[in-house]
Amino acid sequence: MGKLISIWNFICRRKYLITVVAFAVIIGFLDENSLVRRFGYEREISQLKEEIEKYRADYEENTKRLNEISTNPDAIEQIAREKYLMKKPNEDIYVFEE
Repeated sequence: MGKLISIWNFICRRKYLITVVAFAVIIGFLDENSLVRRFGYEREISQLKEEIEKYRADYEENTKRLNEISTNPDAIEQIAREKYLMKKPNEDIYVFEE
């Protein structure tokens, strides 16, 4: 019984400290919107923003190439030669691999 009274006295003297620590543990780790999850969400958001920028750059490059193809017939020939290894009847193709 004496041990129970000493524990109760300890709790009564430090009730504000215990309340603050319990609140910090709940908010930091146990809550649905805990700090750990928030940091994970921030990391995921930054990765998605980088991915968006990559796709935006790809889109701009592809739009530029599409405009070039639609206006310049020599560009079509260049793409056919480089990408699809097409050639004229009297030409030979040499492919160099790095």
